[in-house]
Amino acid sequence: MTDPTTASPEADLLAEPRLVIEPGAAARVSAVAGPVLQGMGYRLVRIKISGEAGCTVQIMAERPDGSMQIEDCEAISKALSPVLDIADPIDRAYRLEISSPGIDRPLVRRSDFERYTGHLVKIEMAVTSHGRKRFRGILAGVEDGSVRLHRDDKAADEDAEVLLVLEDIADARLVLTDELIAESMRRGKAAERELRQSLGLEPPPPPHARKSDPAKDNKPKPKLKSKSGGKSAPQNTKEHRLAAERARRGDFDPSRGD
Repeated sequence: MTDPTTASPEADLLAEPRLVIEPGAAARVSAVAGPVLQGMGYRLVRIKISGEAGCTVQIMAERPDGSMQIEDCEAISKALSPVLDIADPIDRAYRLEISSPGIDRPLVRRSDFERYTGHLVKIEMAVTSHGRKRFRGILAGVEDGSVRLHRDDKAADEDAEVLLVLEDIADARLVLTDELIAESMRRGKAAERELRQSLGLEPPPPPHARKSDPAKDNKPKPKLKSKSGGKSAPQNTKEHRLAAERARRGDFDPSRGD
């Protein structure tokens, strides 16, 4: 039996429950897919069943760090298809589609709201809050059981900042912005590099290597002061090399006052 006090942060993220649960047939698919995904090291994000052009069951999933590669989708599809065939949660023929949550992704767990603090979101409440159900603004963190939002859709007589109860959120989604795209690209490159290293397609970083900090790397490097009180250091000229050789042999030059 696993000791809960020794559980890793990744295990905690895998076991973290979703705030938004789909009803009906999607709930039945979730009951089957969720444990399979968790056992493979992935988190279920959202299930969507569409009847357009036949029935499609779309399952959004991700790794605990939020990354998701094509290889991950293929592995999930291969493992999940036979399990769904046996459980048969859909009463008609369907096409299974595994995908990443996308850049303008839904936020379905408390950790999602924490991870994307500082980004623009749209939130729809299941119950009326502060006189309305729909909000838009910048995520400003999670406090206890509520998310703080700096609104950009407020009317003149409304508060610019609100606290929205997490359990009352029916739907929340990131809004596509330049900042969000840039962050997604950075995370994607890092995840791809780690995958290539794990497959042996790229050498791992040396043990002494440090992760670069763009904020620090862009700062100008301080100039080192020389021990000669600011005078330029001697150049490696022929004269200096000859002087060093004379000193090594113990020679001296009377004309130089040695």
